[in-house]
Amino acid sequence: MQSIRAVTLAALAVFVLIVFPICLRAQADISSATADWERLRPAGEEFEILIPKNSVSDVSKEPYHKMTITTRLYLSDHPTGAVFAVVSMSGIKRNPALYSDVERMNSYVDAFRRWFPPRLRGKEAMGKISLVGTKALNGHTGRTYNLGVGTLSGTVEVFATRKRFYAVVFLNNKKDLVTKERFLSSFVLPEKQNEPAQTAAAEKKEGADEAEPATANPNAPKREGQAAAGTEGATDTPAEAKPGEARPGDTTNASGQGRRPISGGMLNGKAISLPPPVYSPEARAARAAGAVNVQITIDEYGNVIAARAVAGHPLLQASAVNAALQAKFSPTFLMGEAVKVSGVLVYNFVAQ
Repeated sequence: MQSIRAVTLAALAVFVLIVFPICLRAQADISSATADWERLRPAGEEFEILIPKNSVSDVSKEPYHKMTITTRLYLSDHPTGAVFAVVSMSGIKRNPALYSDVERMNSYVDAFRRWFPPRLRGKEAMGKISLVGTKALNGHTGRTYNLGVGTLSGTVEVFATRKRFYAVVFLNNKKDLVTKERFLSSFVLPEKQNEPAQTAAAEKKEGADEAEPATANPNAPKREGQAAAGTEGATDTPAEAKPGEARPGDTTNASGQGRRPISGGMLNGKAISLPPPVYSPEARAARAAGAVNVQITIDEYGNVIAARAVAGHPLLQASAVNAALQAKFSPTFLMGEAVKVSGVLVYNFVAQ
């Protein structure tokens, strides 16, 4: 009995001497990775956030269809392997008379999806993005996405304000839920204010007031309250159309009447990008299978702006809708005008 007790005590001592220091080192690694943070409040931006110190920033202009989007990146590519980033985009003004807030958000998400992975990991890098759900922050519309870029994976939270689109990105090559939550939850936007309706003249004046000086220097020091270089300088809607012509995004015809989406029928073969749906654990447990039909609406730029399942197994419908929202199409023109299209995507699921 005494020999058994001695062996047990010896094993316990070995455990304490080996495992406990490892735990302490792991805790120290976590602390050192998150202790040296600062609160970032860039001049000319609406947000503030906690981010590791010595983050870098960059301003660029990116073509997007017939528009130019001003993009600002605030990035910490941390030695631990984690990526902390806030992407600020402007160039598509909020204009309910031309397009809905959902269309505006979808266009910004599409622009972010194309621009961010190559900016992070080189021009050949591609990102895999999937919708998780919707959320709001102080009254501002938002969504949550899963994002993968190479060996990195993580979360993107996006929000649209009146002047800006923000994507808050946390990526890592390992799980670190504590750091991810600390970073994402520290993102703050001011409370959304109720805005009075503006006349067309007021909208035009607003655009002129926000024009960017041609000689703006993004590295020049900024006084408190001074807008960051590049703010709202781009044309936010396509160039002015000639008389009798419609602009992409215009939802009225020459007589001023609303234009319904044209019917496109079955759209699977017309997609230029059709990400496959994710087979959920619930569907796998139930061995759910079969076809799911998703009714979609495509905007003038080829983005899916609405999707709803109209047939198929209930456990497969959410995955099909999420995949449909990520589909991409070429713009459709009718008599020289870009138009919306409605139709059906069919996803065939095989039991796994």
